Amino acid sequence: MTAPRPTTPRKVLGRLSLPERTYVADALRTETVGGVLLLAAAVAALLWANIPALGDSYGSVAHFHLGPASLGLDLSLAHWAADGLLAIFFFVAGIELKRELVAGDLRDPKAAALPVVAALCGMAVPALVYTVTSVTGGGSLAGWAVPTATDIAFALAVLAVIGTSLPSALRAFLLTLAVVDDLFAILIIAVFFTADLNFAALGGAVVGLAVFWLLLRKGVRGWYVYVPLALVIWALMYNSGVHATVAGVAMGLMLRCHREEGESHSPGEHIEHLVRPLSAGLVVPLFALFSAGVSVSGGALADVFRSPETLGVVLGLVVGKALGIFGGTWLTARFTRASLSDDLAWADVFAVASLAGIGFTVSLLIGELAFAGDETMTNEVKAAVLLGSLIAATLATVLLKIRNAKYRRLWEDEERDEDLDGIPDVYEEHDPAYHLRLAARYEAKAAEHRRIAQEKAAARHELAEVPGGAGEDHDGPA
Repeated sequence: MTAPRPTTPRKVLGRLSLPERTYVADALRTETVGGVLLLAAAVAALLWANIPALGDSYGSVAHFHLGPASLGLDLSLAHWAADGLLAIFFFVAGIELKRELVAGDLRDPKAAALPVVAALCGMAVPALVYTVTSVTGGGSLAGWAVPTATDIAFALAVLAVIGTSLPSALRAFLLTLAVVDDLFAILIIAVFFTADLNFAALGGAVVGLAVFWLLLRKGVRGWYVYVPLALVIWALMYNSGVHATVAGVAMGLMLRCHREEGESHSPGEHIEHLVRPLSAGLVVPLFALFSAGVSVSGGALADVFRSPETLGVVLGLVVGKALGIFGGTWLTARFTRASLSDDLAWADVFAVASLAGIGFTVSLLIGELAFAGDETMTNEVKAAVLLGSLIAATLATVLLKIRNAKYRRLWEDEERDEDLDGIPDVYEEHDPAYHLRLAARYEAKAAEHRRIAQEKAAARHELAEVPGGAGEDHDGPA
């Protein structure tokens, strides 16, 4: 009878593979820049809406209508931002999810369990916190989904402000968590916030998606084919009563994200590389500009804690998100017999879970859908989202700063490249060629130091041999 093969215990939030690390670094770089622009747009919207001389103009611009009424698309600018531009945001989210499923962490069921369970718990617990708070206070349950979403761009902008030393495993966890979160958020929007269905328009959208998929499978190329078709699909989806952003996710999921022989990038990766800057740098900031303009007077902020609906949103984002994600991660590790990476502590997981309480973009969108027709409550919920996200960001900043020295050491270890080949040393420790390159560098340094030492020794020897001068002729008695 042969002995069982030893198994290596699986690590939670362990070191990423080199290709995954490179992809995550590129994605986070773009999202971080977009997050800074998002913050700037949100601040601009708040100033625009709250400066007395400008407040009326904000409403006038946001509610300015344009578009062909005959096609059912005579929409306000705010509506175009929420239903039109955000479809691009969710298109990128769909590509990200597809890539994770076929080439990233989610392709392995064991590895996928962690972000999926964490994301599910990170949505269920905030919804439960909102429900309990609202029921206790006699409020409406309509906003239960508002605190369930995480805004990755906003969260990464906070990371960019407080420091860039967070280990790549934690950053990747946050990014993957947000991708899964986006998927469930769009499912919530599609299932719970769909108006009366127009089956003719919905059927047309489905046919359009089928044509989109068929063209991709046939290898048809050219933006001039896909962009007009995407616009038609989006318009039909909008008129069907299903939220138009669903079209974006559907098209993103259809792109091929695995590489075939001879390809340096898959079509999905190539398109994501082109569209992500547009999404992060223009789409999301414009949505924030037309959605974040709410009153933030002292009285309005105090009212957030008096209304059960708005209090439920704040507590859902600050308390529910942190407890849900942390609890889901701990339960996954506990019941899969995995252990946390040796370099990290559970306090680090809780800090990142707190950061996920920043629920800006999608939370604002769901708030508009949940309380459609009630402008007063919509604005109050938006204020609650802003306040809850701010509190979550502040809490996460404090928690991450406490461990910042540890993160910096981990980051330096991850980035060290002593052989100067462009690949971090931690990925080459078992490669003989790496050690040969390193030995050659050390030998070159040793030879240089020997040369310098010999030159210094020779200089000292020359000084020691200098004659004593005339004193040799007068060594007799005076």
